[in-house]
Amino acid sequence: MDMDSLSFRPGRAFLSSNSTAVPWTVVFEDEGVAGYFYACDRSRETQEESILDAMLVYNSDAAKKAAGDAELIASVQWSKDGLLAALYIDGSAQAIFDFGAKCGYCRTNFPNFLGDQGSGWRKDSHAWNEELLSKFEAEIYA
Repeated sequence: MDMDSLSFRPGRAFLSSNSTAVPWTVVFEDEGVAGYFYACDRSRETQEESILDAMLVYNSDAAKKAAGDAELIASVQWSKDGLLAALYIDGSAQAIFDFGAKCGYCRTNFPNFLGDQGSGWRKDSHAWNEELLSKFEAEIYA
């Protein structure tokens, strides 16, 4: 499977990656305050409508302190069926979207909301799922 990647410095980044399973897309974006990972449906008419879920990956100030002047590498890897997408920062998985189960998982477990807000996506928890990551990587690298 191909991996989409981007070299960046915390505070400014944009990486979009389309699944082979239409219409799913994920976006990693850092506009200066924080890095977020978005699950999107590219069949929706507006950008706002297309965002199905969002997860905090890092606060930019903390990431800048940790990285110093070094560039980081963000990469997105999709599962073979195109329903799982994992975001890696410098080779370490930070977030996963499961489009089939309509769930997102991230190391920060943030943000969380009561109920599903009418989207069908589980948003009351984004708690990390190591078991899902292990299964995902076993399939990718098998």
